Amino acid sequence: MGFSYQTILHFVSMLLLLFYHQANAQYYNESALLRGRAQTRGCNLFQGKWVFDPSYPFYDSSKCPFIDPEFDCLKYGRPDKQFLKYAWKPDACSLPRFNGLSFLGKWRGKKIMFVGDSLSLNMWESLACMIHASVPNAKTTIVRRDPLSFVNFEEYGVTLYLYRTPYLVDIVRERVGAVLHLNSMNGGKAWRGMDVLVFNSWHWWSHQGKSQAWDYIRDGSRLYKDMDRLQAYYKGLATWANWVDTNVDPTKTRVFFQGISPTHYEGREWNQPKRSCNGELQPLSGSKYPAGAPPAAAVLNKILGSMKKPVYLLDITTLSQLRKDAHPSSYNGQHSGNDCSHWCLPGLPDSWNQLLYAALVM
Repeated sequence: MGFSYQTILHFVSMLLLLFYHQANAQYYNESALLRGRAQTRGCNLFQGKWVFDPSYPFYDSSKCPFIDPEFDCLKYGRPDKQFLKYAWKPDACSLPRFNGLSFLGKWRGKKIMFVGDSLSLNMWESLACMIHASVPNAKTTIVRRDPLSFVNFEEYGVTLYLYRTPYLVDIVRERVGAVLHLNSMNGGKAWRGMDVLVFNSWHWWSHQGKSQAWDYIRDGSRLYKDMDRLQAYYKGLATWANWVDTNVDPTKTRVFFQGISPTHYEGREWNQPKRSCNGELQPLSGSKYPAGAPPAAAVLNKILGSMKKPVYLLDITTLSQLRKDAHPSSYNGQHSGNDCSHWCLPGLPDSWNQLLYAALVM
């Protein structure tokens, strides 16, 4: 009995589809996948050290039109520039040098969205500046609104979106006040149809008192005045994980999670108890942070380990912990105080984006 070419092609396609679904039935965190490659290719992008590189930074902050004052450290008086000259070097391989023109060519006509808090803003502005430096005369459109902003590189059809949602889950106005809904994620309607999604959340979960954005927490039908913040974070991330597993087609959308970004308010974490980020001029040496990983990182890893769809963890926590020198501190625009949470631009978020670029091209 003979088979037509179309029948054979259909049969092969079905086998490939079946194999694909079986391969994705198991969770894989692509950060772990990279560790697996380390056995064959010798490459874990997130294990390494900071080295001085005179070719850095990737761009001149005075020529990038996308940087907000709170990240523009040189404009607002930071006198030292050595913090601009450090490159992340993995122990077992070399990172590909970021090439904005190549990035635009590869992602021509595509949509890339950063979803999260002001650290997503930090990373979004960084990537826009890195691309702009490669094509400084390219026509761009920038729209800044809350919650959705974007930069479009018109000749290439590449759009970088930013969706601001500090908790990923919703804050809803109820009779009792602002309520953090751990099981609700209406913002997800805006995240569909993207080619790349880069999520981030933790920074706001630890805020208390007047700095927190809600009055109560709702978990299902129960209302709480407060709860353990790591437990709340776990429940909120579980809602996000369910959204990804339900709504993302991995054949059309690459999903990343920007790992936990550290702060440097407490010098005791690096064995200098009287210090903070203010006045720090160089990274910590070596590849380990004395205080270890923040507890939120374990919560994030547990959630990622439970997911059905592939999510690549940009495991930036340790490499960022080593950069006590890279914060705005007092050089943060019109804001008062010592900012040891966000990062100067140019600066550390450029390395986060170089790692994102590597993950997309390697």
